[in-house]
Amino acid sequence: MKIEGVITEPVPLFDREGCKLDEEDDPERVTEKISTADIPNGGLKAWLQVAGSFVLFMNSWGISSSYGVFETYYTDINLSNRSQSDFAWVGSIQSFLLLIGGVITGPVFDKGHFKELLFAGTVFTTLGIMMLSLATEYWHVVLSQGVCAGIGGGCLFVPSVAILPSYFTTKRAFATGIAACGSSLGGLIFPIIFHKLQPRIGFGWSTRVLGFIVLGTQIFSIVFMRQRAKPSKTRALWDKTAFYDAPFMFYITSTFFTFAGVYVPFYYIQSFAMQKHIVSEDVAFYLIAIMNASSCFGRILPNFTADKLGPLNIVLPFAICTLICAFCWLAVNAAGGLIVFCISYGFFSGAFVSLPAPVMISITKNIDIIGTRIGMGFSITGIGLLIGTPIAGAILKTNASYNGAIYFGGATIATAVVFTILARHSIVGWHMFMWV
Repeated sequence: MKIEGVITEPVPLFDREGCKLDEEDDPERVTEKISTADIPNGGLKAWLQVAGSFVLFMNSWGISSSYGVFETYYTDINLSNRSQSDFAWVGSIQSFLLLIGGVITGPVFDKGHFKELLFAGTVFTTLGIMMLSLATEYWHVVLSQGVCAGIGGGCLFVPSVAILPSYFTTKRAFATGIAACGSSLGGLIFPIIFHKLQPRIGFGWSTRVLGFIVLGTQIFSIVFMRQRAKPSKTRALWDKTAFYDAPFMFYITSTFFTFAGVYVPFYYIQSFAMQKHIVSEDVAFYLIAIMNASSCFGRILPNFTADKLGPLNIVLPFAICTLICAFCWLAVNAAGGLIVFCISYGFFSGAFVSLPAPVMISITKNIDIIGTRIGMGFSITGIGLLIGTPIAGAILKTNASYNGAIYFGGATIATAVVFTILARHSIVGWHMFMWV
């Protein structure tokens, strides 16, 4: 529910008998109104924050979502005689630290240390990539790409979404969707740059080029991004009230299962296409780029409608479509079907993974603890991301068939859909046409 001049919690306007609710009818669900009259909701300065967040997404999630091409490279050169499942842990650790870092970076952001997070994220991400260029052993890759770059991404990610609510009200989800496209662009250009440069200048310098791109683009965010307001009091690392907030806990459980399974195709689609001899090795490489490119449209269009219809109302149908696409992977056995799958899955999963932040914001009563809530939510989600793709890799290693990994990914997404339904029901019941 939205009222001009205030932000309100998305609660039912009517009870289940159709009677209008008054505040005294349900005192525990009283809407907390926060003045937003001074929020610009547009203008040059506000959209510069979106552009800066776009860069932060590109250099955090964009780097993480590019890992599939690195995993294939490590497996092909048989680095340290490790299995594909072992290398999956590197990407999972990177993504896990990117999300779990929110436990610390969320409250740090709430305390007003926005610039410090940008500087720390820039240093750690760039250092991790540069050190990766020197890696010759498995543990080198774990420490540089997994740990160091993961910590850097964690410093950049929460600020990239937490900064926007202070600049936008009615266009909040749309602005977040545009910013989230940075991860799609990064997931598109970073693998292509690496793939084209690696045969010509070697692994070391092709990786360093990526590091210089991150360093150069981060300058834009550091120069132009500004935190508008600081909370009136210091926030704790955890908001204890979140554990008693049924919609929030249902939705966080949903995102846990979402991220446990949604990235399985991004990690394994390239090796799947090559081992099944569906397309050539060169074409197989571009499958990840195709998914990331279509994911960009899946982040803009749904986020635009989310402002009008409610982010939770939009994420649910896209979650169901992602689930359908996940199981359709089982039927792929030709080049045409493979490309259609990549486009469809990339588009629908794009909305599925870009709307969690707007949903968390919309179901959080107090705008002052948005940073803490987002940090909490994504840290719990990060555990799912940590274990998901390695489990899929272990299944693949055990039975030497991709079907088991596909079933695992589909089952986790199906569980996520169930908890998304429960989250919506806990707010508005079974009412279909309500903003939430």
